[in-house]
Amino acid sequence: MAVDSSISSSSEKHATALQFIEDMTKNADSVQQKVLAEILTQNAETEYLRRYQLGGSTDRDTFKSKIPVITYEDLQPEIQRIANGDRSAILSAHPISEFLTSSGTSAGERKLMPTIQAELDRRQLLYSLLTPVMNLYVPGLDKGKALYFYFVKSETKTPGGLLARPVLTSYYKSDHFKTRPYDPYNVYTSPNEAILCPDSFQSMYTQMLCGLYQREEVLRVGAVFASGLLRAIRFLQLNWRELVHDIATGTLNSKITDPSIRECMVSRLKPNPKLAEFITSECSGEKWEGIINRIWPKTKYLDVIVTGAMAQYIPTLDYYSGGLPLACTMYASSECYFGLNLKPMCKPSEVAYTIMPNMGYFEFLPHDPTSASLLSRDSPPPRLVDLVDVEVGKEYELVITTYAGLYRYRVGDILRVTGFHNSAPQFHFVRRKNVLLSIDSDKTDEAELQSAVENASKLLREFNSSVVEYTSYADTKTIPGHYVIYWELLVKDPGNGPTDEVLNKCCLAMEESLNSVYRQGRVADNSIGPLEIRVVKSGTFEALMDYAISRGASINQYKVPRCVNFTPIMELLDSRVVSVHFSPACPHWTPERRR
Repeated sequence: MAVDSSISSSSEKHATALQFIEDMTKNADSVQQKVLAEILTQNAETEYLRRYQLGGSTDRDTFKSKIPVITYEDLQPEIQRIANGDRSAILSAHPISEFLTSSGTSAGERKLMPTIQAELDRRQLLYSLLTPVMNLYVPGLDKGKALYFYFVKSETKTPGGLLARPVLTSYYKSDHFKTRPYDPYNVYTSPNEAILCPDSFQSMYTQMLCGLYQREEVLRVGAVFASGLLRAIRFLQLNWRELVHDIATGTLNSKITDPSIRECMVSRLKPNPKLAEFITSECSGEKWEGIINRIWPKTKYLDVIVTGAMAQYIPTLDYYSGGLPLACTMYASSECYFGLNLKPMCKPSEVAYTIMPNMGYFEFLPHDPTSASLLSRDSPPPRLVDLVDVEVGKEYELVITTYAGLYRYRVGDILRVTGFHNSAPQFHFVRRKNVLLSIDSDKTDEAELQSAVENASKLLREFNSSVVEYTSYADTKTIPGHYVIYWELLVKDPGNGPTDEVLNKCCLAMEESLNSVYRQGRVADNSIGPLEIRVVKSGTFEALMDYAISRGASINQYKVPRCVNFTPIMELLDSRVVSVHFSPACPHWTPERRR
């Protein structure tokens, strides 16, 4: 009866959550006005708002006329004061409870995003909407468990004593997560003790072991990013023998020394020779295609982010899962949680996130990549557009105002409007607004590089091979400088891998995919040398991730940098190069395209 009661209660909560989504999206503009008024009223006496003489006004027009649009660099002095221990009301009237660190890379400083205690409630609210939406498309999720690979990063402290940690670590260590009530739709195979263990090996090992023990109950497999799930599969490839030993004997590997994990695993470990034999038969062979649904046969979908830079992992996920659906459920960042995907089982290329208007105040800076380079410094800045006034098909840069004290802050995400749910727009994540590569007057961004890699990798299909991972850098030591692309390949038939000639053609295919300014530099100006692909050993990018984590990156938020220029990373990559290839000819370019 208790279980039936829980399910009934969950069903009522789902209906309430779905109605909440409808109410918020039907009244998006009035909700936005209310949110802005709340933020400005709450923080009226802060140093930042007083500086711009807002005078207690809460209306949009006054706000937009007085408060500037800013970047992180503009806000850094205030953030540094807070980090150093200044507790006055600089950005927020409420005390800054901690800093949330951006994903960052191993090179350079990670951004510190101020947050307040009430933001945890706001984030939890968005989390609570995910399962009700998913249940509309995948019924029966209350009949099994979720194998999610979640991790925390140990915190650091600022000079003033505030915690600085990734947003997911903050959430997992909060009571919202640790003491969450039982929900039959959200039962994890991983114990909290494993998720909260800061040692990534012990955490991953325990989570994988629990997932194997409960293989018949698993209905969905996931991680935050696609790269995290692939890292888990790689972990299984490297450690299955030790895992099998634990399953066969009912003991726990001596490498697992965390007392809380060892204590919680006592009741979970039972000798299971039959399961150990099965795992051995599946993992001992060379063929790992479809390994996810072979080991976890009831899996209905993979819950991972595969938009933006993560899109390149889709073929590899398809390989390991036998083509299971990929669900992207929500859109969030360290600065703010934004919205959710109301059609989570759609194709990755069709993912659109509906912005929830209660999460913050949202504005949109029109983004036109074709004319951005033509704007002079004297040009007046384009007028920002409100949430409900964006236009379908157009691209915008997201600008946010939050309860925690970010005002008209440029997040750096480029979004394309795909439609509306009621009066709330839906956005496809296009890319981060960052130029990755430049030798001369050329500028190549992440989306363009991704497209070039995809086009070139088509030449590998007849050899049953694909690009597992890649990064790049602009080599300006050569004259002229040239693009260098590092590729890690998955070659399913080593006896019939791509030849040197084919990989040289891949270089040219990438160049043909790049913009006309690049191709002009190659053909007419001779300002750019032939593109180079360096093929690296299998496992290189895993070593790169390990290095980044050793320097403080979060295992949850880590993303392979699409461009690198940090000497130790370059040395790591170059030490693992197995072959080098150059474009054999110039790409196509005609003067008519010269602009």
